[in-house]
Formats: sequence, C-alpha cells, structure tokens
Amino acid sequence: HGSGMATAMLGLGIRRAVGAYRASGWAAGKYLGRGVSGAAASDRDVRVEYLQDEFSGVVVFAFNRPAAKNAMSLNLMKELDEGISSVKGNREVRAVILKSDVPGVFCAGADLKERKKMKEEEVPGYVLRARRIITDLSELPMPVITALDGVALGGGLEIALATDIRVAAEDAKMGLVETRLAIMPGAGGTQRLPRLIGIGKAKELIFTAKVVTGEEAQEIGLVEHAVPQNEDSNAAYLKALEIAREIRDKGPVAVAVAKKAINDGMQMDLNTALKNEEYWYAQVIPTEDRMEALKAFAEKRQPVFKGK
Repeated sequence: HGSGMATAMLGLGIRRAVGAYRASGWAAGKYLGRGVSGAAASDRDVRVEYLQDEFSGVVVFAFNRPAAKNAMSLNLMKELDEGISSVKGNREVRAVILKSDVPGVFCAGADLKERKKMKEEEVPGYVLRARRIITDLSELPMPVITALDGVALGGGLEIALATDIRVAAEDAKMGLVETRLAIMPGAGGTQRLPRLIGIGKAKELIFTAKVVTGEEAQEIGLVEHAVPQNEDSNAAYLKALEIAREIRDKGPVAVAVAKKAINDGMQMDLNTALKNEEYWYAQVIPTEDRMEALKAFAEKRQPVFKGK
C-alpha cells in the first residue's frame, strides 16, 4: 500500500473507532441503567442478569425459549438488542457472557416457523436487522464470551462468531447449516468464519453444512476452549465465568481499547494497524486507572480500577 492510502485508511479507521468508543460511553465514563435482571426476566426470551459478589461486573445474557430451542424470533432478537443497549455505556460492566438457560441447546438458528409466515419481501429486512444486532454485539466495548453448552446452528453460531471468546463443551455441536435450506449464512457467517479459521476450512464447512463437535471446533480454532461436559450441562458456562473473572480484574479502559486495536487492526495492513495501535495506546496514558495501577504497585496492593 502507498503511504497516502495507508494514511487515509488509518484516518478512516480511527474516526470510526473514536466514534464507536465515544458512543459507547466509556470515554466519558457514562453510566446507563442496570437493565432487566433476576426474577423479573424469567419470562423473557433473553434473560439479563448482573452477577454479584465474586463475579460482580459480569453480565449474563441467557437465551430462554425452551419450546423453540432458542430460535431467533423477532422478539428474541429485540430483547437481545435491548440487552446490548443496556450494557453498552455502563462502565461497571467489565465482561458479558452469552449462554443458554435451555439444557443441550445454545441457539438452533432462525425461527423457521416465524420465517415461513413472512412475505418474501420481508425476509431481507429481517436478516438485515439480525445482522445489525449481531454487529452491535461485536462492537460492545467490553469483552463478550460465548458459552456453548449445546447445539449452535446457523444464526446461533453467527452470534457466537461475533463475540470475542468462545468456550464449548466437548460434546456441543455447531455449524453454519444454511445451505441445507438452499440459502447462505446472512448474519456475518461468511465473513467472520474465514477470518477466524481460514478461508479454505470456512468454505468447506459452509458448502457442506457440516456440523462439528466442541472438541473438533477447538482443533480448527473455532472455539478457544473445549471442556468436558458436567452433570449440570453448564461446563462451558463455568469456564466462561472463570475467564470473565480474570478479565474483570484488569483495567477496563485498557481492555476496551485493546479490543478496538485488535478488531480494527484485523481490517488493515500491518503498517496502518501499527499506527492504529499507537493511537489507542496513547489513549490509556492519561487515565486515572493507569496512575492507580502504578500507585498500587508501589504500595504492594491490588489496584482498584474505576474505568476512568
């Protein structure tokens, strides 16, 4: 790339990144409401729970449509959208975990019964909205971890692909199976999967609609961890909690800008990406959290980060 093009790319990338960062509320330390949680959310398709005590700072989005195997209905996606909005600018939220309250199933993909009732001209709008919501999930400032303790097919796997870290039970099953229905992945799967596991392997999985186990998914880089399932069918969730707790204790602004630097850099050539990294590194220098970390080190104690 020529230097002029690289500079233009960097400028565009940084403008987008700054816009997203400011919109998230992290830069200004903006605080939004606590959202829906606890018993009040038990009848919702997406239960939002703010964990406490040992896991304070971690928020769980739990899919909860047992009769439909957590299929992505209009209402489930609306409630996922609401959950994303409720944590986006909340600097007390350090990590988000996606899981299922339905044993053996994460998400079976699109709600085909609902889709069948749609007029042909309504389908593209539905897919576009789902893609937008999943993209918003990927752009949350805090890390998002998916716990796959059961089946994740089609759009269900596309949701997981949009998150930062994926943990699966060894016997979980997942795949982009849309070609079985004479369609293709339309909520980011054709773009995120090859970026994650390589072009050739992604093509094979999409063209054949192959379903892989959690163990196989780890071998090809589709998930970061594959853990033996337990009697409660929540082994992946417990591992996700462990990772979230580790993230929770780190500097939240540093984690947020590191996520931006990584995500943006993946779309740039190396020289431009290094300039992008330089920009984001400069953003953590004047933070209160950095000074707190230095002070805590000198005083031989654990730092108390405020996300400022």
